[in-house]
Amino acid sequence: MDSDTPDPATGRHLDRRLAAIQRDSRLPSVAAGIVRDGRLAWVRAVGTLDGRATGEPADVDTQYRMGSITKTFVAVAVMRLRDAGRLDLTDRFEVHVSGSRLGDATIAQLLSHAAGVQAETNGPWWERTPGGSWDELVASPVLQRFRAGRRFHYSNVGYAGLGELLARAHGESWFDVVRRDLLAPLGMRRTTTRPTGKAAPGWAVHPFADVLLPEPEHDAGAMAPAGQLWTTVGDLAAWAAFAAGDTGDVLAADTLAEMIEPHVVGDTPGQPWTVAHGLGWQVWNVEGRRQVGHGGSMPGFLAGLRVDVESGDGLVSFTNSTAGPFGPQVSVLLGDFMEREPRMPQPWHAAGDGSVLDLLGLWHWGPTVTTARAVGEHLVLGEPGEGRGSRFARVGPDEWLGLDGYHLGEPLRVVRRPDGSVASLDLQSFRFTRTPYDPEADVPGGVVETGWQ
Repeated sequence: MDSDTPDPATGRHLDRRLAAIQRDSRLPSVAAGIVRDGRLAWVRAVGTLDGRATGEPADVDTQYRMGSITKTFVAVAVMRLRDAGRLDLTDRFEVHVSGSRLGDATIAQLLSHAAGVQAETNGPWWERTPGGSWDELVASPVLQRFRAGRRFHYSNVGYAGLGELLARAHGESWFDVVRRDLLAPLGMRRTTTRPTGKAAPGWAVHPFADVLLPEPEHDAGAMAPAGQLWTTVGDLAAWAAFAAGDTGDVLAADTLAEMIEPHVVGDTPGQPWTVAHGLGWQVWNVEGRRQVGHGGSMPGFLAGLRVDVESGDGLVSFTNSTAGPFGPQVSVLLGDFMEREPRMPQPWHAAGDGSVLDLLGLWHWGPTVTTARAVGEHLVLGEPGEGRGSRFARVGPDEWLGLDGYHLGEPLRVVRRPDGSVASLDLQSFRFTRTPYDPEADVPGGVVETGWQ
């Protein structure tokens, strides 16, 4: 069987899982898809748009509200400004959008929900009422609850500010920027600010009876960047592929990597952390594996986007119900798929660089033994992820740069003897020698003449 084609039994298993979630949680409709290598490897919709047996069936082209997944698009658009040299992440928000009371919050702090800005608006529940302008929102007034940088505090209002920043930087609405610079290049033609074409209405399901209540839907005005967008399984699958690294000409790969790093931990006292926030993206620790994406909720809708960083496999999901354990329930589909459809190992080929052979083998940092290996284009000292093990990339003749772990961003220099042979490795002042404390290798602090005793 072609390794890129899922086993039909996997599809049937996921179909049953999704159908059970729709039935057991009493959801009018659900739609979900698994993304691998930039395409939908499995997709399914269950239920009807109005929740009734005779209603119109949901399908994979049905629009749902994505809620706060909208924030990931706003964040990428802001990072494009940074990459273009038009702002710095350490800039105070006031530099770009004057007149608010967001204090000295930086762009990075707003992106990562570390600015201390109030979570919600001061007026009526913004998700169920028509929204006003940025000036009206600021005059309400918008305040900080905590000192900027102190802690994680999720803020919808903070993303309203970032949407205003985009509008002022480009001279057009935040959505016009997102549509032109992100949606169009990625072919996401069914992603809009209001429902178009076939779209699911939002419902509240009564907690004690099988009856429904329609949820209102309005233009959120200045708050729209926090959660306004509508989309489909197919469109959000393209965004999952983007999160997995298929950024094309939209964003530099290094910038995406910077965005999905855990910047601020969502700390709950007494519990181990399982979720952090990057620059616009949520980061989950799932049994030692890292997933990135975002959840979304608006009255009448729940949505999810998750991508396993190591494999690149992703999950997109929607339902048109206000509340319920939909997110945790549907997220297991990604784990089920990865367990049943493991990626085929790539064949090994001899493609190493023979010029680094004199750097490999045993080294000693003081009395500590370390092994240097060549893995692809990288020099690896120790085991990355264990102790101070790190990978290094060549940046010049005898110059390397740390890629992860303790030595991330730190320089490694090859020290050679007059005859060109390697004498030692100098890693941010740590001297690695072929024998422990080699007196011929200029060990910092020197080596006593009596030697080992």
